[in-house]
Formats: sequence, C-alpha cells, structure tokens
Amino acid sequence: MEPKIGITKKDLNTSVDFLTVVLANEMLLYVKTRKFHWNVSGNSFMELHKLFEEHYTQLEHTIDEIAERISKLGAKAIGTMQEFIDHATLKENSKVVEQKDMINELLSDHETTLKQLRDYIKEIEETNDYGTADFLTALLQSHETQAWTVRKYMNK
Repeated sequence: MEPKIGITKKDLNTSVDFLTVVLANEMLLYVKTRKFHWNVSGNSFMELHKLFEEHYTQLEHTIDEIAERISKLGAKAIGTMQEFIDHATLKENSKVVEQKDMINELLSDHETTLKQLRDYIKEIEETNDYGTADFLTALLQSHETQAWTVRKYMNK
C-alpha cells in the first residue's frame, strides 16, 4: 500500500532512489572497513583495529536504518551483494593493501559519500520529504566524524 504522507509519488521515488544508492554505498563501505579491520597491521595496529571495528559497527546500524527508511516510504530495500554493487557509486577493494592505503581509501570513500549526501539533501529539500532530508543530514554528520577520525592517521 502506497503511503499517503503528503509527498508525491514522484518525490517518494526520488527519495527511494537516493536512499538505495546510499544503502549500497554504506554496505560497500561496511564490507571494506570490516576487511581492513581484519587485515590491518603495523604501527597503530590496535588503535586502527579498534577504530575500524567502531566504524563498521556504526555502519551496520546505519545500513539497517536506511533500509527501514526505504520501507517507511513504501518501497522495498535491495539486499543482495549484486544489487549493492550495481547501485553503489563507491568501489570495492579487491586487494590486500597496506595500512596507509587503507586510511587513504576509507577517507576518500567518506569524503565522496559526504559530497553525494550534500547533493541528495539539497535535492530532497525541494520536495516535502523533510524526514529523509533530516535523516540524510544526520548521516552526513556521522560521516564527517568518521572522516575526521580517519584523517587523524594520515601522517602517522
């Protein structure tokens, strides 16, 4: 049943399309962060091991919230790895990389996500979907924090 919440069908579809990309990117970032958690070594090993665990735990919670937001808007969330890959704008990491490369890649992904979220928020604010705009704004703030904490390791 289509929700009758003061948002046009077209605008609901726009929000769901944006949220689907965000969901896919969050899943790819989750998997990448988890992989780096498993494979980090070298200086700052324990710090980064714990930091990556904290980040993927936050991402796991975020992924669930995004899927629920999609459902609240009357749509079905994607859920297969192929769907995530097909909808994501971030790229998988298919090789084992050194600690410095992990940090650079995670920072780049968070910064890419931040830019994309800002664009989506701007477009969604032009509709009546203030709930999704607020939701994405909170997600943007979370990525700002994660980018900031990863950035602190750039010169170590």
